[in-house]
This record gives sequence, C-alpha cells and structure tokens, in this order.
Amino acid sequence: MAQEDVFKKIVSHCKEYGFVFPSSDIYDGLAAVYDYGQNGVELKNNIKQYWWQSMVLLHSNIVGIDASIFMHPTVWKASGHVDAFNDPLIDNRDSKKRYRADNLIEDQIGKYEEKIAKEVAKAAKKFGDAFDEAKFRETNPRVLENQKKRDDLHARYTEAMQGPDLEALKQIILDEGIVDPISGTTNWTDVRQFNLMFSTEVGASADATNKIYLRPETAQGIFVNFLNVQKTGRMKLPFGICQIGKAFRNEIVARQFVFRMREFEQMEMQFFCQPGTEMTWFDYWKKHRLAWHEALGMGDDNYRFHDHEKLAHYANAATDIEFHMPFGFKEVEGIHSRTNYDLSQHEKYSGRQVKYFDPERNENYTPFVVETSIGVDRMFLSVMCHSYTEEALENGSSRVVLKLPEPLAPVKCAVLPLVNKDGLPEKAQEIVNNLKFHFNTHMEAKDSIGKRYRRQDAIGTPFCVTVDGDTLKDNTVTLRYRDSMKQERVPVEKLREIIEDRVSITSLLKKIDID
Repeated sequence: MAQEDVFKKIVSHCKEYGFVFPSSDIYDGLAAVYDYGQNGVELKNNIKQYWWQSMVLLHSNIVGIDASIFMHPTVWKASGHVDAFNDPLIDNRDSKKRYRADNLIEDQIGKYEEKIAKEVAKAAKKFGDAFDEAKFRETNPRVLENQKKRDDLHARYTEAMQGPDLEALKQIILDEGIVDPISGTTNWTDVRQFNLMFSTEVGASADATNKIYLRPETAQGIFVNFLNVQKTGRMKLPFGICQIGKAFRNEIVARQFVFRMREFEQMEMQFFCQPGTEMTWFDYWKKHRLAWHEALGMGDDNYRFHDHEKLAHYANAATDIEFHMPFGFKEVEGIHSRTNYDLSQHEKYSGRQVKYFDPERNENYTPFVVETSIGVDRMFLSVMCHSYTEEALENGSSRVVLKLPEPLAPVKCAVLPLVNKDGLPEKAQEIVNNLKFHFNTHMEAKDSIGKRYRRQDAIGTPFCVTVDGDTLKDNTVTLRYRDSMKQERVPVEKLREIIEDRVSITSLLKKIDID
C-alpha cells in the first residue's frame, strides 16, 4: 500500500476512535486547527508526563516553570521575532494556492532521495545476502545520476537560504520544474517573506501601542525568568529550566495533519552552562534525547540526526532528531546551542543585568544555553504512525491494531464481562475499582467479546481481562495481550503485579541511560 494511503488511513482512524477531531467540526472545521478527543488527550498527556519526568526526576539540576502565553511586546523585539520571524512564500496563479518555497524545494530533494532508495531496495531484493549496498551506490548509473541531481539542488538551496535570496529560491523552483500539486502548472509568483506571529490588543483600546503577540515559542518565557528561578531556587550552573506549553504561528501552509499547525504544544528545556562548555553539553543532550526516543521501542532505524547547515544567527550548533513518518524523515525535536544570545538581548532591551554570579570564579557572566525543543503534536503523530498496523489473521479475518508503547496507551487495561448478566458485570466492576488507582482501567460490556477485543486493539489497549463464569468460582480471569493476542488464565489478585510495571512511565525512565 502506498505510504500516502497509509497516512490517510491513520488520519481517518484518529477521528473514528476519538484521538483527533477537526476543530469546530460541526461548522466544517477550521484549517490547520485540531482538537484532541478522549483517547488522544490521554496519549498526549502520557507523552508529556514521560518527557517531564525524564527532565525533572532524572536530573536533580533541572526544574520546571509554566510561563504565560502573553508577554511584554518588547520580549519579541529582543528575541528577533518581530523583525526576522518570516517564511518565504510563493503563490501559484492558476490554483490560487500559497506554498512555502523552502518546503517545495525540500520535497523535490526528497523525491531524488526516494528514487535512490527505490533503486537500492530493488537491487537488495534481487541479490539478497550477496548485495553490497555501498558498492551499488558508488557504481549504479541511475543512483549516481539522481545523487548528483540531489546534491546539486541541495547546494543551490543551502546557498539561497543564507539570505534568504528570494529570487534564487524562485529560480530553483522554475529550473527544477516544480509544479503546483493542484493545477499542475509552474505559473508561480515571486517569493516574498511573511511574518508568522499572531497579534492582538490588550485592554479596551485598539491603539497600536497596546499591541501584543501570542507567543510563537515557549523558550522566551524561560529566558525572562532565568534570574527569578536561579535566585529563588539557589541554582548553580549548570542547570536547566523546562516547560510545556502552547505556542502559535500563523502558518500559511499548514499541512500533514497535526504535523504543522497554527496552534501547537511544545516541550522545551533551556540548559544554562559556563561559556566554553556548551559543546560538551550539546553532545550530552544529543545522546540523551535520542535515548529518550529509543526507549519507546519504535525502532532505532526510524531515527536519525540531521545537522543544520544554515545556523540561526544566535546558534553555534544545531541538529534535529528526525523520525521516519509515512511522508519521509521529518523533524520531531531540535537540539540547539544558542550561545548567550537570548540572555544578552534581554539584558540589552530591558536595561537590567541578566547575569549569573559564579561563586567559584568570583565573577559575573552571561551563561551559554543548550536547548532541547520537541513538538508534542509531532511526537503524538510519530507514535500514531509507527503504531498503526493492519494484520491478516490465521482464520482469514483481519484486525487494525495500534501497537502503542504500553506506558503511553490511553487505556492500559479493559475489563470485559463475557456476558452482561449473571453477576459478571458486577465482578468486572469490582476488578476495575481495584485497578483504577494504579493505571487507567475501563470496563466494556456491550457487543460480543470478539468485537470488544477489536475495539480495544484499535485504541491500543495493551491488556484485556475477560470475566466469565469460572471467575465467580475460582477468582481467575483470562488475560489477553494486545500484540500477540496470547491469552492466559491468571488469578485476579495477580493482575496488578503483571500489568503495572509494564504500563508505568517508570518502566520507560529506567531504560534511559543518564550517566
């Protein structure tokens, strides 16, 4: 099945099973805005809990805050967002649709990479164990041709983005023959810049002096609170401040479901350190953020680092952790060495000293910062994309199952009375009442047991407990495992012991190497 078709099925599955709904759905929705349903919000909250605990529980020198969405407008002048937070946009005159020029070119680079990957996969299938991929890539004419086209395009694109050079970006689009996906034409306008911040007014007056912004990132709330946290917490370098919160960007070309939205949620940590030590900490956080992802068991091969070739003006190193989505490897987390730019800018614009007094060196200085920033919604999407599975069963039927990492599953255990009578629902509710204090446990009594198993598979419930007539006699139940569909008879009093460790966030935290 084409990956595009798989992605459409995932989007449909999200709505059908209460994970994600279009916002204002009864009014036909609002573009690039989504609501998380009853199962989606549980999965999302579990992701946030896993991240938060990996920061504040596993690191004694990291604390959290919750900064407000509205901030003094000068914050965004100091950070550079007012003057430089722009996307290069281009319109197609025939379809009347607007696109990000950089995305069009990146997609074209991806097409060359896909052609190369298909040639390699075809040869690997043909030659089997004797296949030498490195030699094939070095000698195959079609691979070499597409690799040259990819490299040449990438070099032009990298150079054009340095300015960015808007004319050069348009010329690349024309030279590559990149067509509008709707009209199929190359009737493009010039490329122009567009600021992404949403603005509004504070107070009753509409005077321009009252103009403020919805924050486009959560990081600045941490920077302006640096001294508040450092002094009240008596924090010593190195230390980190983290937070989870909403951010807003007026994305003109929002796409790919919840991957790029106008309202989204970030999990960010700013790690403050002595100048000169930032690259050591940059490498540290690269390693340990990747370990956080890999502990979920979604396949180490599905992750890769993508180092930035064009650095932001404030950074001296930057890399992305990319995950293999149905539409290619895409960024889910960024790790950046931001130098001392942010704190220095806020010191300059506020007129107040924003420095750290180092008692060991007996001097004041501006700390350097290493940032880790992960999109909650992108992480949610990567988990859903990896977990969605269609399986053909031995009896000729099929099932759709979400093979979610067990600690992230919305419902950890479903208790199912075999029939909705004869005291079985009451016994099932008794089991739920005992387990619900330890992990999310639901009871479901409607429909046949087979249909109920399928519904629980579809929302990713790792364990189902079936209560039958024998349960009333010997206090045992049938425990069913989601992924293998294996069933075993276990005593009711053993359920918590069997399930709890596997579904706890602690089980994930123990897999992360933090030495």
